[in-house]
Amino acid sequence: MKILVIGGAGYIGSHFIIEASKLGHDLTVFDDLSSGFKDNLDKSIPFYKGSTLILKDIYKVMELKKFDVVVHLAAFKAAGESMLNPAKYTSNNIIGGLNLIKACMDNNIEKILFSSSAAVYGTPQYIPIDEMHPVNPINYYGYTKLVIEQNLKWYSELKGLKFASLRYFNAAGYDSNQKFLNIEKNPQNLIPVVMECAAGIRKKLEVFGDDYSTIDGTGVRDYIHVSDLARGHLDSIDYLFNKNKNLIINLGTGNGFSVLEVINATEKISNKSINYSISSRREGDPDTVIASAKKAEKLINWLPKKSDLENIISSTWEMYNK
Repeated sequence: MKILVIGGAGYIGSHFIIEASKLGHDLTVFDDLSSGFKDNLDKSIPFYKGSTLILKDIYKVMELKKFDVVVHLAAFKAAGESMLNPAKYTSNNIIGGLNLIKACMDNNIEKILFSSSAAVYGTPQYIPIDEMHPVNPINYYGYTKLVIEQNLKWYSELKGLKFASLRYFNAAGYDSNQKFLNIEKNPQNLIPVVMECAAGIRKKLEVFGDDYSTIDGTGVRDYIHVSDLARGHLDSIDYLFNKNKNLIINLGTGNGFSVLEVINATEKISNKSINYSISSRREGDPDTVIASAKKAEKLINWLPKKSDLENIISSTWEMYNK
């Protein structure tokens, strides 16, 4: 299958490339390298540098061959930053996403796999969160993801586009068999920030709140190993082609770990002390966010196999410790 991967040099993109390569897919990567690394990719993978904000860049790569499907992974993802600089997220996530949809339609590419987010749900009204949960983002990042989901639905109705929208929970971990993957630039998520503390890159970790209704007072989140996530993408592509139906699913584990549990696991595995302090809660941070992935299991026969906390932490520490 001919797959164009937008943002394929990034953290999730490079892991998707690893898993897709194992299945022998014909892969092409398009990335602006704002957060990705070209050397994350095997040299045999065709790579084109360009921006989703420049239509001629997208058209140039799409004219190379008749792609069967586009995998869209190119978006900024820091919820906190999106509240401080919404224009940046409007440009890259919304305008870039709409450009990509237009380019697909103009180049007769009828299937798109979209990297969405659990952030579309907003504050949980119940746990675990399933796909029937109301969508009501409480940060601008989540709103940008919902805008693209809504446009995909409209293009499906009006133009026959078929799409899969994958609502990620918290991607983490690394493929331990890959020796040359780069660590993320300026990470905002908990686990890479904890790793930076363990590795001496960062001096201190700020824990936002210890008075939540959780096992130890700190926020609980659902962490999914990035290789499980990548496999979910491939299973979803199969669904698009086999069923020719749209797909909206959560990708998570149904289990949650607190901030302190992540810190403690990192200290144990790395044998390093994590310097952290407790500060006040961030506005909009819920106590617990855990997925129901029963729909993914039912429709694409997907189950997370590598997402136990020990494997997530050990595979990430292995990469940071290099």
